Amino acid sequence: MTITSQKMTLEEYLNYNDGTDTQYELVNGELIVMPPESDLNQRIVMFLLSHFLQQGIPSYRLRIGAEIVVSGSRATTRLPDLMVLSEELATALEGAIRSTITIDMPPPQLVVEVVSPGRENADRDYRYKRSEYAARGIAEYWIVDPIQQQVTVLEWVEGLYEERVFQGNQQIISPMLPDLDLTSERVINAGG
Repeated sequence: MTITSQKMTLEEYLNYNDGTDTQYELVNGELIVMPPESDLNQRIVMFLLSHFLQQGIPSYRLRIGAEIVVSGSRATTRLPDLMVLSEELATALEGAIRSTITIDMPPPQLVVEVVSPGRENADRDYRYKRSEYAARGIAEYWIVDPIQQQVTVLEWVEGLYEERVFQGNQQIISPMLPDLDLTSERVINAGG
């Protein structure tokens, strides 16, 4: 849901505070309310977070609830469900008042989006964020889709994403996590 018809700049957005805990994305200058995540989506993110920790990724390089500035026709920010940061990016965010990855910072190494029900959510994750994250040079982008029962792993190669789709008991292949021992089914079922 769009909050205001007046376009905001990135600076206005970063200084915006409506006094609530409502989360927003800024999409082409428009403030968009992000609804609360479903219980399944939250379980999937927590399962992946714990699995990434088991893979040896230090906790200071993992983020839930951080936002990233991406390019669009106007100012745009996204709130990925989970991010894996590089050492350099984790250092750049140290002491920040707001957990926002700006354009002048290096991109995260991995971004995970869990698709919420609704066509507009699928379009946002499969189409818009795909091109925005590719433009930011994010090396790996996962789309976890409980509706389609699949995990799509996109690897950034020469400015474009190459995709691999994993379903059921197929083991997920991650360029960033070569020792990953996860199937699509385990992720979709949040380990259950």
